Parts: sequence; C-alpha cells; structure tokens
Amino acid sequence: MAQLRQAVDSHAVIDQAIGVLICLHQISADTGFTVLRVASQLANTKLHTVAEAVTRWARTHQPLPAPIKEALDEALRLHAGTQYGPES
Repeated sequence: MAQLRQAVDSHAVIDQAIGVLICLHQISADTGFTVLRVASQLANTKLHTVAEAVTRWARTHQPLPAPIKEALDEALRLHAGTQYGPES
C-alpha cells in the first residue's frame, strides 16, 4: 500500500510540474512531459526529483539547483529547435 501511495504522490508532482511548464512556456502537456523527461536525463536525475524542484521553485521562487536549471534550459532549447522543424 505504501508503494501505491508513493506512486500516486509522484505522479501528482510530475503533473504539477508539467502544469508549471505549460503556463510558463505555452507548450502542450505532452511536450511538458517530454521536456521534464529530457531534463531528467540530461541532469542524470530522477524525473520525480526534477518535478519536485520545478514545483518547489513555482511555490517559493527559490532558485532551481544549477544542474536541474541547466538541464531544463537545454531541454526547452531542444524543444524550441524541433518545434518549427521541416514538418511545420
């Protein structure tokens, strides 16, 4: 039961972080998840940890940890580069 509770809580934090990215960057929910996932990979940090940092930043305006900020910036830059690719 504890594992289920942890999974539900983790999912909620990820959804909240996606919401923050949607509001700030005017992207879709799918793109928000992709940006979080790519940032997680670039920072070599668990997705849940990246999501927690984003939601903490949104609530408190405390700076994001440098590796997560750099990874999010890069993931958003990569998204912007593909947003208007040849298919557009």
